[in-house]
Amino acid sequence: MTESTLETTGPSGLEEHSHGGTEVPPASRGHRFTSYDVEAFEVPGGREEDWRFTPMKRLHGLHDGSAAATGSLQVEVGGDSAARVETVGRDDQRLGTAGAPADRIAAQAWCSFTEATVVTVPKDTQPADAIVVTVHGPGRERTAYGHIQVRAEPLSESVVVLDYRGSGVIGENVELIAEDSARLSVITIHDFENDATQVSSEHVHLGKDAVFRHFAVSLGGDLVRVNTKVSYGDRGGDADMLGVYFSDKGQHLEHRLLMDHSQPNCRSNVTYKGALQGDSARSVWIGDVLIQAAAENTETFELNRNLVLTEGARADSVPNLEIETGEIVGAGHASAIGRFDDEQLFYLQARGIPYDQARRLVVRGFFGEILQKITVAEIRERLEAAIDEELAAAGT
Repeated sequence: MTESTLETTGPSGLEEHSHGGTEVPPASRGHRFTSYDVEAFEVPGGREEDWRFTPMKRLHGLHDGSAAATGSLQVEVGGDSAARVETVGRDDQRLGTAGAPADRIAAQAWCSFTEATVVTVPKDTQPADAIVVTVHGPGRERTAYGHIQVRAEPLSESVVVLDYRGSGVIGENVELIAEDSARLSVITIHDFENDATQVSSEHVHLGKDAVFRHFAVSLGGDLVRVNTKVSYGDRGGDADMLGVYFSDKGQHLEHRLLMDHSQPNCRSNVTYKGALQGDSARSVWIGDVLIQAAAENTETFELNRNLVLTEGARADSVPNLEIETGEIVGAGHASAIGRFDDEQLFYLQARGIPYDQARRLVVRGFFGEILQKITVAEIRERLEAAIDEELAAAGT
């Protein structure tokens, strides 16, 4: 595998740093323009830094305003009854508190949704079971916009599953809020039908001493693009961002993350792993970490690894690290794209394991580090089975 790494430990005196891409960002990620107004954003043409990896024609007009809503999302919430579930209108004052849209599609989704689903875990509660939010797409050749907010109140501890299924074209904003001393784990599964297109902006906000764990899983759909920004409202925030994706023939799976460290004594860790197989299978991972001047004693690391299983597949991986203070505990990143390790295959075959089975074991081992951290057994088993199905479909 080809790997790029940078590590900084202790006071370094660095003002800014960006590494891993072909271009240095023209301005600080902390100064990105945001607005709830669609017309405040120019229509992207595909050459902009934020859009250069995205096949614009496959967005079905989400980016230029031509995708009018012709359907709706069906949202079902099950699991532990300790959570409070509400369907609210656009005028609910809680909406938008986690962050504002940073691109035209997010602004379009904000202006276009008619009702939002708000899931609240009350203060000082620990639901025994996971809260499962199942979102069904609007259907083939239909377009819908949506908004979901998950709010964990102080001292609560909970697991929430966002399970996306079905067909259609979807633009949405998702707010994930962990208030002071809350512990919130969110598992997001993008498991659409082959025709689906989804562009989602996730706004994560952490209160003082909040602990947030996020598992992002992308398996289905024609095009799935997820922008995730994590912001810290006070000191002591702790975020683990883990991801798994498997891109098949013709699929485009794109994940963009921004860890915006603006408060002191906070931590983040990002680990995403992807596999690709089939002609024109495509994955894009962009990992931005910003450590602002006030964010002293930050500890952060990001890692992305990609396993290319067949000819014709392509993975792009761009980690960026921007540091505005030298008073940090540590910061670093690593990125790798490669094929099977022949030594691993030889080792397994030498012990009597057939070639096809050996390949499956290598891929399952590749993803195992992340999947084993999913505490909901039925979700973990479902994802393991889905990966096995992907491999079997390719005759591996």
